[in-house]
Amino acid sequence: MNHLTESLIIVERSEPGILLLRLNRPSQRNALSAALLCQLADALRAARSDEAMRCVVLSGDERAFSAGADIKEMQQRGFDALSDPTRQDAWDVIAGFPKPLIAAVRGVCMGGGLELAMLADILLVAEDSILAQPEITIGIIPGDGATQRLARVVGKSLTMQMVLTGEPISAQQAVAAGLASEMLPASEVLGRALAIARVISNRAPVAARLAKESIQAAYETSLSAGLMIERRAIRYAFTTDDQKEGMAAFVEKRPPAFTGR
Repeated sequence: MNHLTESLIIVERSEPGILLLRLNRPSQRNALSAALLCQLADALRAARSDEAMRCVVLSGDERAFSAGADIKEMQQRGFDALSDPTRQDAWDVIAGFPKPLIAAVRGVCMGGGLELAMLADILLVAEDSILAQPEITIGIIPGDGATQRLARVVGKSLTMQMVLTGEPISAQQAVAAGLASEMLPASEVLGRALAIARVISNRAPVAARLAKESIQAAYETSLSAGLMIERRAIRYAFTTDDQKEGMAAFVEKRPPAFTGR
């Protein structure tokens, strides 16, 4: 396994087409400092421009995906810690990452950590995961998207309950509410995430990007606008080499060889 270790992000290229990014502040339960977010954004920028990279998996460690934002930074800098343009740009890069992104969650996933996990296209949780938006317990509210994204995924009532009480939900509740797609034993979460990434990396890359854009539109636009985005996307898909290769391979009963063009 070829891997490059940075101070706050561990970047691993374990197999062709798949990038594994591990949050690496174990002593702070992977709290999202501005520096960590910037390093994560840099890694995703590199993955975005790398044509060979088809899918990214994001994980923490055994104890925590992320306990949330860096409270010490916020205590010292106040609202400026959240509104810092560099930090905001990092969040925008993560949210706008165009390739499939899978989050493998073990242990604690709270506050900004859950807001980060919600930016993934597929979210897998360990049986012992604890998910929460506890900002109200320190006198603030979620500030990196939870009041909007969580409500769109799980609905008003559960969002209100989580945000107004700060109390956590279980992995089982997260799956039942549609926040996560699968719950697995802790030892299997990362392996399952990589297995899904492996499947995706063998699909047509342009189609994967177009599908992601279209599905995201379902949460950000009206139905009629979303359908227009979908129609434009499939029209473009029919202009690609991968569409010709995929349909030819189907007719010829052979595996397709997608090139991302």
